[in-house]
Amino acid sequence: MITYNTDGVRMPKIRKRDTSAWIKAVAATYGRKVGDVGYMFVSDEKILEVNREYLGHDYYTDVITFDYDEDDIVSGDVVISLDTVRSNAELFGKEYDDELHRVIIHGILHLCGINDKGPGEREIMEAAENKALAMLGK
Repeated sequence: MITYNTDGVRMPKIRKRDTSAWIKAVAATYGRKVGDVGYMFVSDEKILEVNREYLGHDYYTDVITFDYDEDDIVSGDVVISLDTVRSNAELFGKEYDDELHRVIIHGILHLCGINDKGPGEREIMEAAENKALAMLGK
């Protein structure tokens, strides 16, 4: 089950049923099924708090993924700062909705085993994001 919640921000205008179907389709391309995935949309201040408390990082970010996967079942929590999504959309000249969908799927791609911290991994993640976004069919 995929859930969408907020903490201190308004729920973004996403079509939850369509977004959930898309997430499941993307996970399936990696041979995975979706178990329990919880999205929490928050402010910059809240994501900084989460980053400090759980990861020991003292900086803002757009997305933090907590992985609870078991076998081929994708499960986890994905915390997204809508403030950072908005500022990144402006910074990169993207539409807000496109950047939001990129971050939504970024968390799922992490749960499917794609990383973005090591050498060459960022390019692999970006290619996977672009492939997933093409499946969205907006």
